[in-house]
Amino acid sequence: MAQVLLEKVVKRFGKSEVVHGVDLSIADMEFLVLVGPSGCGKSTLLRMVAGLEEISEGRILIDGKVVNDVAPKDRGCAMVFQNYALYPHMNVYKNMSFGLTIKGFSKAEIESRVQEAAQILGIGELLTRKPHELSGGQRQRVAMGRAIVRNPSVFLFDEPLSNLDAKLRNSMRTEIKRLHQKVRSTIIYVTHDQVEAMTLADRIVVMRSGRVEQIGTPLDLFERPANTFVAGFIGSPPMNLVDGRLLRTADGFQVLLSEALRLPIPAKDQMATFEDGQKVVFGIRTESIKPLFADSRPPQPEEWSTNGLLEVVEPLGGETHLHTDILGVKFIAKCDGRQRITAGTDMTFSFRLNAIHLFDAETRQAIY
Repeated sequence: MAQVLLEKVVKRFGKSEVVHGVDLSIADMEFLVLVGPSGCGKSTLLRMVAGLEEISEGRILIDGKVVNDVAPKDRGCAMVFQNYALYPHMNVYKNMSFGLTIKGFSKAEIESRVQEAAQILGIGELLTRKPHELSGGQRQRVAMGRAIVRNPSVFLFDEPLSNLDAKLRNSMRTEIKRLHQKVRSTIIYVTHDQVEAMTLADRIVVMRSGRVEQIGTPLDLFERPANTFVAGFIGSPPMNLVDGRLLRTADGFQVLLSEALRLPIPAKDQMATFEDGQKVVFGIRTESIKPLFADSRPPQPEEWSTNGLLEVVEPLGGETHLHTDILGVKFIAKCDGRQRITAGTDMTFSFRLNAIHLFDAETRQAIY
């Protein structure tokens, strides 16, 4: 296993710079996920670690060794691609063992490694089949097995689940997590799916336009987003973000979101820099807005409630998403999926004040 270090890594295609001076340290045996929208540079960054893309500036170190000029085959990395890239004329055993055969491993060593990988992935009974006889999930396991048999220092996954249906993606996420727990390898994983990132990662790197927006654990990014981009990208549904303005009161500050909607802001040290009339972006997670039913407990001291209109109901089984109009402002709220609730109803909604986020309206960076 190995630590991976990126120092001010830049990638240019001609005069166009697509990765802008990325600094990143990935610990030994860490599961790190690069996430962001299409075109943000995450796959390019992964391919530079693998040696499949040349670095324009900066350094990449694997286990303390600079690998800028090291051939891909000598970097100790194994990559699993989105399209599996299996040899159609070879059975599963030969697909998994081909790289070892080329490198001159003995038959006994090849047999041992393939059988061990097949046992880890639960594909022992598939070794004689060819790729066209396998399901999508089975092909993905074979692609992973081909990487495992190499005993690499670093596993690199480039959107490996994108071609699978929703149910299979969920099960394969579990398989990849289980794989990491078994082999305790360093994994760098690229995806555009924030749910995938949240469920798999020890740490997440959120990227946009070739730059790192924030690095942290899934819970860090969910609870303390650095800016509106991270706040809106992490979480499903995304955080409610509303333009607003700060109002100074005798008790501190309120945030004005519409002519009728003003929420009190709990006192914190950051408020020392606030100004009356300052433009902000107000943020609150969907689970921090809840409808109050007849059998609900009364609002707590850290909560604030007001009336609103329930416009659209999205039942999802375990929970229900509620699209609301609260005093002229659109919010998405959540409630328990077992509640009987009808669109078009006037209701009382409770806001959890200690879950409020405020971002500067110009820089979009978190200020509260």
